[in-house]
This record gives sequence, C-alpha cells and structure tokens, in this order.
Amino acid sequence: MNLLAYLVMWGWIPVILYLFTRFPVQRALVISFVVAWLFLPQAEIVFSGIPNYTKISATCYGALLATFFFDGERFQDFRYRWIDVPMTLWCIAPFFSSVANGLGAYDGLSATLSQIVTWGLPYFLGRLYLGNRRGLKELVLGFVIGGAVYVPLCLLEVRLSPQLHRWIYGYFPHSSFGQTMRYGGFRPTVFMQHGLMVGAWMMAATLVAFWLWHQGVLKDLWNIPMVAIVAALGGTLILVKSTGAVVLAALGVILLLSLQLLRTRLPILIIVGVACLYLGFGAVGWLTPDQRASIVETVAQVTNEARAGSLEFRMENEALLAERAREQPVFGWGGWGRARVYDERGKDRSVTDSLWIIAFGNYGAVGLLSLMSALLLPVLGLFFWRFSDLDWGCPQAAPVAVLGVLLLLYVLDCLVNAMINPVFILMAGGLSGLVSQPRHQSVPQRRKRVVSSGRRVPARAAFKPLRR
Repeated sequence: MNLLAYLVMWGWIPVILYLFTRFPVQRALVISFVVAWLFLPQAEIVFSGIPNYTKISATCYGALLATFFFDGERFQDFRYRWIDVPMTLWCIAPFFSSVANGLGAYDGLSATLSQIVTWGLPYFLGRLYLGNRRGLKELVLGFVIGGAVYVPLCLLEVRLSPQLHRWIYGYFPHSSFGQTMRYGGFRPTVFMQHGLMVGAWMMAATLVAFWLWHQGVLKDLWNIPMVAIVAALGGTLILVKSTGAVVLAALGVILLLSLQLLRTRLPILIIVGVACLYLGFGAVGWLTPDQRASIVETVAQVTNEARAGSLEFRMENEALLAERAREQPVFGWGGWGRARVYDERGKDRSVTDSLWIIAFGNYGAVGLLSLMSALLLPVLGLFFWRFSDLDWGCPQAAPVAVLGVLLLLYVLDCLVNAMINPVFILMAGGLSGLVSQPRHQSVPQRRKRVVSSGRRVPARAAFKPLRR
C-alpha cells in the first residue's frame, strides 16, 4: 500500500465533514458511502481489540461525526422501532457466540464492535437520514450516477485487465488474479475487492436506471438521455462477465413489471418464500444430494456448465459447513475459523462462499434468522404491510419500488456470495425507516381521486414527480 492509499484512508473523514457542510445532509451521506465504496482502496489497518480501520468504518465514523457537529438534533429525533430488532440481534450475536463457546467476554465484545461498525452503523445512518422519499431519491440517484461513472473504468479494465487499483494504490486487492479471467477475457475489479462486487453494483445501477427511465421519473443525466445511460449500463453489466448479476437484473425487471402491468406482488412473495425455504432446508440438512443435483442441472440449462460447476462446488461446501454448524445450532461456533471443516491433519477443506452459511456457522440460528430478518422485513413491510394498498405502477412509487426489489435481490445474492456492500445495508436502514413511519408521512397511496383547490384530480397529479 503506497502513501496515497494511506492519505486517502485517513483523509476521508475530513472530506466527509466537508461534504456535510457543502451539500444537504441526505445527499452528503449518499455521496460519502457511494464514493467510498467505489473509489477508496481495499485496505485494512489492523488494531487490537477494536474494529479494524477500513473504508466502511472510515465512512461511518465520518458520517457520525458530521451528524454530531452539524445535525445533532437528528439523534434526538431517532425512535427505535420493532423493525430494528433483527439488526440489533445480528450486531450482538457475536458476543453470545463467543461466550457460549468459552472464548470470553473480551473476544465477544471485540467481535460485536466489528459487527456494529460493518452492519449496524450503515443501517443506523440509513434509518437516520433515508427513511423518507427525499432520502430515497438521493439514494437512487447515487446508484445511477455511481454506475455511470464506473462504466468507462470497467471498460478500461475489460480491455487492459484489472490494473486501476494497482496503478493508483500500489497493489492488487485480491489474492488470486486468476479469478479475473472469465469467458476468454478479463472481469474488471476497479477499486473493489472482487469482480463479483463490481457485477452486483452494475446490476443495481442498471436496474435502478432502467426503472426510473421506464417510469418517466428521470429523463436525462448530465444532459444525456436516460435511454443512452441505461444502454451503457446494461452493456457494461454484460461485459463485466458476472452471470449471477445478469440473472438478478433480469429477475428484478420481471418483478418490477409484475408490479406495474399485472398489479400483483405475488412474484415477490414467491421469491421471498423460495429464499426462506432454501435457507431452512440448507440449515436443517433437508437439501438432499439429488435435490442439489437437480438445482445444478437447471442452472446448467439456463447458463452454462462452468457456472453450474461453480454452484455445485459451493453447495457441496455449504452442506459440509451446515453439518458442522448443526453441532452448535443456537449460537454457532464464534470466530477464529471454528465453524470451518478440517481434515485429520488439521488442513482446512471447506470454502465459505455464501454469507448465509458464514452467519449460520459463526452465530448459529440466532445469527442467521436475525440477519435474514433484518434484510427481508423491510421488503415485506414495504410491499405487503405498511404500503399494501399503494399503486406500485405510478411514477411516484418508482424509487421505493425499485429499492425494495433491489434489497430482495441482494438477499438472493447472499445465498451464493458473501459480498458485504455497505450501500445495500444503508438502503436496508432507509427502507426500514420508511416502513416504520406513520401512514400519512409515506409515499402516495392507491390511486384514487383527491380534492385539490375545489376540484377533483387523479392522485398521481397531487404529487410532484422525481426530477434530477
């Protein structure tokens, strides 16, 4: 890591403080997280007993300091709600796991602090700032602009190989350069740790841009028509060579169109149910080898043999790790690799690719249920409870709808990958804040006629459309 990397890491907190004085606070928060995730180095400065200093922790510390100095009353306005319980349990799960495994309270407190910084603080900041239409507007624009800025960088690395991180910060951020090779070419990593992270980001940016354009909510960006932005993002999504991201983007389009054209949320409920069944069967051990083979065969038909082989490898490792996790089913094994599987010579023979199996192995059923509840409850609350009578096809609901679908897609990605993205956690906090609001403070309700200035007008005309 060169001098520039250290300067960027330590100088990011003052930059965030400046952003909060330069822009509206919600926009400053989104800029801080998006820029940090897209451009700060993949670096980790290790400390003993306290969370390591990363670009995620630097962003959270900077945003909290800026809130304290420039927007302190926001802390007083915060109200803890029922929807915050799962994230709270997920953050303190490491403490119970450490104590239950005899690792001691000190180890538990240290692991809990790391969990709070990685998950709790982005979620809390999302709850503070993004739990309303204005905050979610800033977030959807952050996805689109961040994706558009990444397009030329991705194309450069597709052509020249992933080199930007090494050129700027002096080192390659991943242990295996071979994983950047896909389909006879290069898979870009830009300033992220892995090409899968880039794929997930471009998937999110493409889906958000498409839906805002399709609904007529965002007409242009930097005087460039949105149709051109969507085409550039979609083309880049294909070129980053992440099959899973392309599949998720297609699924997201189907879910959003079902909301608008079919006026049904049933596909969303089906996807949530399938994800929960997969987690339950995998954790309990009911997913038999024949069932896994059937899933792999289906994936091979949809994609190709290489992707199916990768999925098969992951599922075989998950079966081994889940069997190990069931030996400590409630609180898991804690940290220090205790949840992994070793042979008789002590060699690690397991690979943890999926976030769900990491949560289950380390923190047991308590950790797995709290994590998935923290990510799925905002989706269910958004579509089926608090805003169950909303006309999801109207343009005013577009930012909320696409973010709800996007969070569901992130949950699906966590079933096969372990790519922790703080912007998605920030989004989960914002959607949780929106769901917990009183009804009259939320997005417009089901399309109906309302009285305005003595005459009756359609409900969608009573709300200003989202504009850049």
